[in-house]
Amino acid sequence: NAFCGCDRLQRIATPLKIDLFPFDPEWHEYNQFKGCDQLTTVDLLGGAHNKTITLLHMESWRTEMIEEINRINQVLPNTPADYKTEEIQQWMESVIDKIDHYKAEHHRYVKEAVTLLELALWKAKLDEKDKNSAEGRTKKKVKVDAESVRKEKRITCGADTVIKNILPFLQLE
Repeated sequence: NAFCGCDRLQRIATPLKIDLFPFDPEWHEYNQFKGCDQLTTVDLLGGAHNKTITLLHMESWRTEMIEEINRINQVLPNTPADYKTEEIQQWMESVIDKIDHYKAEHHRYVKEAVTLLELALWKAKLDEKDKNSAEGRTKKKVKVDAESVRKEKRITCGADTVIKNILPFLQLE
């Protein structure tokens, strides 16, 4: 409770972390900033949240995250001094929950995009075979099981190499 009752404290800088402030079982409350009437501003330390937000797939997600991060500095000046720590704690949980939600959505979109990319590469490989056949470049006609040809083209389409090299650019950290 180093800052409890500190009436000059106006701004804090803190990492974005759940359970950063321990709950005081004796007082049944979060009281690290209890009585800090002038506390109005919270700055987040570390850039991991900023990097994650800039990498989010949708601009609306990025906008919503920035609004949620800035929300505390709009709410805190009107929060009663005895509830400032609790407000900050709830805000941090809200920001982390939203980041986790959007990261999961981003992952879902990336997984879908990778699947589409693999199918497109496979289709291109199948079309390449059809184009070569149509131009008469095949040396001799061999009766081959169409299913085995499709499986072979899926393996040789290069999707594993392409995806392996593209995926690092699509992942959130």
